[in-house]
Amino acid sequence: MKKNISLLLVISLLMLSADLFAKEKRGANLKIWKKDGRLINGELIAVKENSLLVLDTEGKDESIDIGDIIVINIKKQSKPMKGAKKGLWIGGVIGLGGLEDGVANGLKCAIFYGVIGAGFGAIFGAIPGTKKIQFAGKTDSKIQKTLDKLRKQARVRTFK
Repeated sequence: MKKNISLLLVISLLMLSADLFAKEKRGANLKIWKKDGRLINGELIAVKENSLLVLDTEGKDESIDIGDIIVINIKKQSKPMKGAKKGLWIGGVIGLGGLEDGVANGLKCAIFYGVIGAGFGAIFGAIPGTKKIQFAGKTDSKIQKTLDKLRKQARVRTFK
């Protein structure tokens, strides 16, 4: 029983410490369609009051006025470790249902289902996606709410 508890603790510590080795935060990858027909690909650096600061694929900073944007596609990052952590905890909690048959059996079930959950979580977390944001035709208040959400995905979040 002590081996099972120590194994569960070691796995938990390894999963939780993965964020300590994270690299510098990067901004979201964007595809921005402007009213003049141009498509801009790049990383979101900052969200200003009425514009977005984007580092394009050529390495140039470009400030894009909000009024010139039709649509933004945000490429969501692949996050297998985050998915694995969630799966580990969900599977572990489900496995704790085995406590009815005794503590040792409950811990074995928690570890078993936790590992399975971590595997499925890593697979689903690794799947990148995209989110489409329509700017044309939105009211100013809705645009400001959208900018607040985008600000959380920028490299520099406190830029004014």
